[in-house]
Amino acid sequence: MPAKTTHFEKSTPILENTTLTLDGKCVTVQGPKGELARDFSHVDVDIQKTRNKIVVSVEYPRSRQIALVGTVVSHIRNMMLGVIHGVTYKMKVVYAHFPPSVKVEGDRLIVENFYGEKAARRAKILPGVNVSVQGDDVILEGIDIELVGQTAANIQHSTKLRRKDPRKFHDGIYVYEKQLGDQHWKI
Repeated sequence: MPAKTTHFEKSTPILENTTLTLDGKCVTVQGPKGELARDFSHVDVDIQKTRNKIVVSVEYPRSRQIALVGTVVSHIRNMMLGVIHGVTYKMKVVYAHFPPSVKVEGDRLIVENFYGEKAARRAKILPGVNVSVQGDDVILEGIDIELVGQTAANIQHSTKLRRKDPRKFHDGIYVYEKQLGDQHWKI
């Protein structure tokens, strides 16, 4: 039986072109595209900043606390990549039955004639996310990966078909590509 760990830590380098400030457990990252702040006071970990990296650690960890250390490091890394490169989600309007019209009005995305429905479907666009419609593509851009991802989820959820066989009816708006910094996912 292995001995228990008394200390666990993970670190991430502070990327060039970013300024990271730490006030207690509140992390603020500034970069060329903007500024993001996040409060980690609800998480039972220690966050320390050295000259060129940020270290997240925990004393006498349990398995859940070890997982939290990795989660906090990932959040901080995503904040740094977001303020340097930005986050881009690409969504495709898919239809087989009725061609919908998609447009942006203020903080809402309006989908009209979805599956021949008279009433328009609406999705909330969160603050800090820019949405543009280019033909059958909907492009979401911002610096906060969570806000961009939640806006994509709002759009996809607003065009969900109910009481239809999903093997036959594929109409909707779906994410097909994500980009964060040099990380690129095709779905």
